[in-house]
Amino acid sequence: MTGKIEKVGVIGAGQMGSGIAHVAALAGYQVKLYDLSAERIEGGIATISGNLARQVSSGKLEDKERQDTLARIGPATTMEGLADMDLVIEAATEDETVKRKIFSQLCPVLNPEALLATNTSSISITRLAAQTDRAERFIGIHFMNPVPVMKLVELVRGIATEDQTFEMARHFVEALGKTITVAEDFPAFIVNRILLPMINEAIYTLYEGVGTVEAIDTAMKLGANHPMGPLQLADFIGLDTCLSIMQVLHEGLADSKYRPCPLLVKYVEAGWLGRKTGRGFYDYRGETPVPTR
Repeated sequence: MTGKIEKVGVIGAGQMGSGIAHVAALAGYQVKLYDLSAERIEGGIATISGNLARQVSSGKLEDKERQDTLARIGPATTMEGLADMDLVIEAATEDETVKRKIFSQLCPVLNPEALLATNTSSISITRLAAQTDRAERFIGIHFMNPVPVMKLVELVRGIATEDQTFEMARHFVEALGKTITVAEDFPAFIVNRILLPMINEAIYTLYEGVGTVEAIDTAMKLGANHPMGPLQLADFIGLDTCLSIMQVLHEGLADSKYRPCPLLVKYVEAGWLGRKTGRGFYDYRGETPVPTR
């Protein structure tokens, strides 16, 4: 490894991937954004453009910085377009089968010296690394959502991750202006190990009729000084992602306290995944979100 990261590839142009591309390009890195279709990539870049414009209007950026940042982001319409990247960060859906498929397609075309990272919020880094040809150069870099706003990044080493890989990843994250916390490779790491069971318990509280959606969120905002109620936060994260993380915790730690609430399962089965689908614990299809229970 050369020890220097200049070109960064991001796999997944959704909320997390576009956010990672945004902060990497803003920090001066050349970025290539990949997704399954040109339309998704264009949508991701359009999201970045809009978010940068908001930063300019709020006085956080100069317009020249916005233009320069956008100029550093380009599309990769095939995996081969990531071949010369120094670091590739996978930010696909929180599904281990999907991630494994991505790594099996990416590794044969990727520069042998490149670092490979995953933005997984719960899945074993060691297990994912074992599906690649570079377990020593594989690491978890878990950004928080929304990436341009949230300061924290969890760094998670797999059992085979080399010290140099960790140091390069640390320098990269610090260059983005983020604060690092180092987590051990246990299911859901630190943030989601604590956060998702709280959200799941809030859903149980709704399921058991202890309170309404509005009552539960108001109670936690005003009673615990949370900036967002747990059900509102679940909608923001995506109920499918919440369910996936709870399933990882339940399976990985074999403790009944991590059993996903049946109501969470029902909402996901209905396709009510939160903000991204227009309905979750709130209905977002009107001018103002309305509780669905």
